[in-house]
Order: sequence, then C-alpha cells, then structure tokens
Amino acid sequence: MASKQALRDFQSRLAQRLQSARESGAAASWLAVELGGERFLFPLSHAGEIFSITDIQAVPYVRPWFMGVANLRGGLSGVVDMAFFLRGESHQRSDNELAQCRLVALNPLLDTNCAMLVDRLVGLRTVEAFASSAPAAQEAPAYFGHVHTDLEGRAWQELNLQALSRHPDFLNIST
Repeated sequence: MASKQALRDFQSRLAQRLQSARESGAAASWLAVELGGERFLFPLSHAGEIFSITDIQAVPYVRPWFMGVANLRGGLSGVVDMAFFLRGESHQRSDNELAQCRLVALNPLLDTNCAMLVDRLVGLRTVEAFASSAPAAQEAPAYFGHVHTDLEGRAWQELNLQALSRHPDFLNIST
C-alpha cells in the first residue's frame, strides 16, 4: 500500500512540475519516459495530460499496437502501446509492470485524440541534463529527433510527437 501512495505522490508532484514548467515557459524541456527498456524524451509542448491506466476497450480490425479506446476526462481517446509501435513486437507486462505504466495524452493543439501507453515516467529533463546531442540516424523514422546523451553517458531518443501525430504509419490503425 505504501508503494501505491508513493507512486501517487510522485505522479502528483510530476503533474505539478509539468504545469509549472508550462506556465513559466522555462525550466523543463522534455518529459522523460521508458518504452520497452529504452529511454525517450517527449517535448513538453507536445505532451498533454498524464493518466493512470484505465479501462481500455478493444476495437476490432486494428493493428496490434493500437490497444483500443479509453475514456479520459469524459473524452474518447485512442490508446497506442508506444513500445510495441516503435519496436514492432509485443511483450506481456506483469501486473507490477502494468501498475507503473501511464497514459500520456498528446497535446490537444496537435489535433490527434490519442494517448500513448508508456512503461514508466522518469521525470522532467532540461537541456542542462545532457552532455551532448546528435542528429538521429539517417534510417530513423521522421519523428525521431536528436539523440541526447546525459551526464551519466546514457542515450535518450527524442520523439517529435507533432511529427508522429501526422505520420501515416501512426495514423493508419486499420489492418
């Protein structure tokens, strides 16, 4: 029970920091997440609200990475398993792993009513958290931004959620 409360507290603090960052227009640049054991950065200007896992209703005749639809604050949103979408392979999550997952909605300004299932929220990152940055590999999808290396030598792939929300592979959910 204590771990659930700690997780709720962390999520609450993170939501407050996200709101502060948006209002101040400074500090944080990215929301750091883990997807399939890899580290990714979502630009804060592209990310929307963060939700706990909720009931997701399956939809027939869709690609396997499209999990279905969920009621998020009274609106129907499509839910994409981002690790599955990016890697092209599914993996079963244990109940403990699923409890750490979150739904990150796309910013309403992107005009795509979608939430992305992420394995774990890591926190907020600023430019100062990184030692270097390099462009994505030539063969990388168009929605991959720079690869940033943090001060501990770990690579973080930036995902341009605006480009992702317009990409044909992301928009084509039917089989």
